[in-house]
Amino acid sequence: MTRHFTTIEQLSAHDLKRIYKHATSPFNDETLKGQGVALVFERPSLRTRASSSSAVHELGGYATFFSDEEIGLDSRESAEDVGRTLAEMYSICAMRVRNHDVFARIRAATRERMSLVNLLSDVAHPTQAVADVLTIAEHFAHGDVSQLSGLKVAYVGDATNVTRSLAVALLRAGVDVSVGSPQGYQLVAGGQEDPMRVSDAGTLSVSDSASDAVRDADVVYTDAWVSMGFEAETEQRRADLAAFRLDGELLATAKPGAIVLHCLPAHRGDEITDEVLDGDQSLVWRQVFHRRSAMLGVLRWIKEGADD
Repeated sequence: MTRHFTTIEQLSAHDLKRIYKHATSPFNDETLKGQGVALVFERPSLRTRASSSSAVHELGGYATFFSDEEIGLDSRESAEDVGRTLAEMYSICAMRVRNHDVFARIRAATRERMSLVNLLSDVAHPTQAVADVLTIAEHFAHGDVSQLSGLKVAYVGDATNVTRSLAVALLRAGVDVSVGSPQGYQLVAGGQEDPMRVSDAGTLSVSDSASDAVRDADVVYTDAWVSMGFEAETEQRRADLAAFRLDGELLATAKPGAIVLHCLPAHRGDEITDEVLDGDQSLVWRQVFHRRSAMLGVLRWIKEGADD
């Protein structure tokens, strides 16, 4: 059976549990022996490329990197033809893309012959969400994701694809999620990764006040104000989001000892200050470590399905 990992929402509770388990349990370094994984990057990333390639190698496989200049999805060649080509040589393709719809198009074009992994799209960032949940579970529950119920995670700033995947994953783990964003930057309902559709676990609240969102939180999370593709809006975004900067004063409204997360890259002085990013409460670099854990979990889960 061909498995795909393109959003958190698409996964059953059983599959999500298996990914978390595979991410941190001992593994066979021949899981991908002699097999290649295609890494297609329309957008650059340090952590995503490093974690993906290292996970593939640790499982005994090899990774081949394809940049936007080499492939040119829908410019040099259609996404469908790229998919058909890669499916002749690879059973897994992990992609960092601008348009989430590319996944459905390639699945149809390849007739489900190649597993697809979303390394980031305009809709979702599910591998980051898995890494974040693992980081939180490691700190608060000795790594047991099933014991996270009742925690509160606050996200402040621009509610992006990262926010959506993070919120879906946390809510399904029984965590309460509070999102503090100004008008125009807040979560909206709809789409293929929609935390507002998660109704049977943790609670989701939204606010236009950073301090209200962060109050009594166990975890405070933020992300860049100016994501790739929005550089022309830099000054406007800085003005609109200035009240949502994660600094020492805002962190003080969370619970004592609350941890700080940021998916990186960080724009120091914009969405987060040096004192917070480099402070004792920051687990940002442990998040980086768990990006590798997340990819190990996803790849092992995919291969588990192929062996069924």
